[in-house]
Amino acid sequence: MPLALLALAVGAFGIGTTEFVMMGLLPDVAEDLHISIPSAGHLVSAYALGVVIGAPLLAAVTARMSRRTVLIGLMGLFVAGNALSAFAPGNGSLLAARFLSGLPHGAFFGVGAVVATTMVAPERKARSVSLMFLGLTVANVAGVPAATLMGQHLGWRATFLGVSAIGLVAIAALAALIPHDHTHATAAGLRGELAALRPLPVWLALGTTVAGFGALFSAYSYITPMLTRSAGFAESNVTLLLALFGVGATAGNLLGGRLADHSLRGTLFGGLGSLAAVLLLFPVLMRTEWSAALAVVLLGMAAFATGSPLQLMVMEKASAAPSLASSANQAAFNLANAGGAWIGGLALAAGFGATSPALAGAALAVLGLAVAGVAYAVDRRRVPAAGRERVVASHVPQEAEALHR
Repeated sequence: MPLALLALAVGAFGIGTTEFVMMGLLPDVAEDLHISIPSAGHLVSAYALGVVIGAPLLAAVTARMSRRTVLIGLMGLFVAGNALSAFAPGNGSLLAARFLSGLPHGAFFGVGAVVATTMVAPERKARSVSLMFLGLTVANVAGVPAATLMGQHLGWRATFLGVSAIGLVAIAALAALIPHDHTHATAAGLRGELAALRPLPVWLALGTTVAGFGALFSAYSYITPMLTRSAGFAESNVTLLLALFGVGATAGNLLGGRLADHSLRGTLFGGLGSLAAVLLLFPVLMRTEWSAALAVVLLGMAAFATGSPLQLMVMEKASAAPSLASSANQAAFNLANAGGAWIGGLALAAGFGATSPALAGAALAVLGLAVAGVAYAVDRRRVPAAGRERVVASHVPQEAEALHR
């Protein structure tokens, strides 16, 4: 695997850290800015809104620029947003800074995934994407806990300065390791890029992302009350258990990348099926401490095993505009974050019990399987029988060549 993937992973590590660290810093931010914790929670929403808006927008408007230049520019915007967060004088300016920090998130992963796949052989594309995402999952194991501790001891502003420093390291790594390239725009320009997102298979792939990761966030958003009320853990142990989730996510991400290079669709179906099964077992697994810890690890493994397959599936279905499609998938991921948390909250508010968000997540995972099944049926009608055995995440010309062999 090219060393350039390390540069992408460093950027992903910084982005993953700033995305999730705000959850642990909410009480400190609320106290310092003299606002309520629910008001401080809007800072999480502001970041997610930035991701949803920035992912397709920035990918589209930078279509005529070299990917190397785009990645460095996006990371520069990331550094600026986090630095402004550190020096924000009040809640309004911090909301704006968090929104700015979220803008480059989806486009970085979207363009980065395309760069990763162009540097390796076709049979290693999924693994290359999983290695970039490795930075995101490792952030949950090490970056977020370390940044949270920094904020608690040195102040929350120090955390965002630290994240800005990670961004500067990523810029240096990108400049040194990512090979120079030329413009990657199609002849049709922006209109052609947007037109590539119109076909039904693209939207089915994006819908699978929303449902599949909505299943994860339906449960993960309420994992703390599950662990404390059902499994009996002390609140002081929750941080360690969330690190276990990161360990499971890292393992699942690497496993999913390796398996997807052999069977992209098989890995996707297997991951979604495993996620539904794990979530269905949550009410049983949350009865004891050891089984609850196992459940947290399995949840991370099952969910993130689908990350690389979903990213490559979207890129394949919109092969005329892979950067834009890949970025749109990151927007779908954040819609899943918001929608899954909302659905899980409905189950909890209805009085169905502390583990009810997991059961709601299981239903979403089954929905994701159904959408993936419809996508498979649509593909069977479009692709000749000779090409049905193995779906490879590649460009249309490569697929056509394979069909003629």
